[in-house]
Amino acid sequence: MLPFGAANPESGADPSVRWRRDLSEVAAAGFSHVDLTDSWVRYGDLAPAELELLRSSIADAGLSAVSMSAIRRSVIDERHGDDHLAYAHRCIDAAAQLGVGVVSVGLHRALTAEQVERLWFWTTAGHRDPTDDADTWALAVTRFRELGDHAAELGMLLSLEMYEHTYLGTAASAVHLVEEIDRPHVGLNPDIGNLIRVHEPVEDWRMLVEATLPWSNFWHVKNYARDENPQTGLYSAIPTYLESGLINYRAAIGIALDNGFQGVICTEHYGGDGLSMSAANREYLQQRILPREPGPIGTSKVTQMYPRREAGAKP
Repeated sequence: MLPFGAANPESGADPSVRWRRDLSEVAAAGFSHVDLTDSWVRYGDLAPAELELLRSSIADAGLSAVSMSAIRRSVIDERHGDDHLAYAHRCIDAAAQLGVGVVSVGLHRALTAEQVERLWFWTTAGHRDPTDDADTWALAVTRFRELGDHAAELGMLLSLEMYEHTYLGTAASAVHLVEEIDRPHVGLNPDIGNLIRVHEPVEDWRMLVEATLPWSNFWHVKNYARDENPQTGLYSAIPTYLESGLINYRAAIGIALDNGFQGVICTEHYGGDGLSMSAANREYLQQRILPREPGPIGTSKVTQMYPRREAGAKP
């Protein structure tokens, strides 16, 4: 739901009018499943009756909500961390009422005033999590563990979205964080598009995939055309189709399947007709990539969180 903007309930208005309109566009674009991104609706702030109205709106559009992404509400925010933690708990409860199986959260924060003014917000630096701060790191571990336990109680997975300049901003840090959390229902959302778009040196995309997919249980996918010249300090990135950008998703999906990945994949795009771009990316994955047969599972960590089903078994 990333391309649709805010559709939160307003006083005296029936929110389902807007919800049904937006969801019908998603269905018309050929989707049968939807990620409930909370830039569209703040799910953790909906009353039970509003959640039921949303559930019926999703069903009436012929869609199934399979994931929820709660974004830009870091649980280690110095001023609002407690509120963000409470909101994440309410999102997990809302996801359970809506029949969602995985909730994605992260450590990225609201855009700065300068980022909002830019054509592409990633062309200027936002917040950076403090390095070498053991207390803040420990707080992230504790709070994500708490959210993971809550999700597990309701039969859901918790996924941690990778994002630049946070404790989930490099392969090593992200893997270290999920290792320390040490909960079978907590994994990574390896949104490496977030990492390769920044206008600075970045980690190799293949290394990022190989390091994080064994720990992943959900996946935002998007791509960027990237150019760089370290001699002149030139770095640039703009959104493009999955098949056209820096990340080779044919290879990335192969690595995922070889590690036993069976999670939800959510196609995203910034700029232009984001819904049509997401639909084109879905078709690329479904028609040309995902028919590939998975390789050996080995000892992948993800198989512990999302065990491989026997052929023909019900998802």
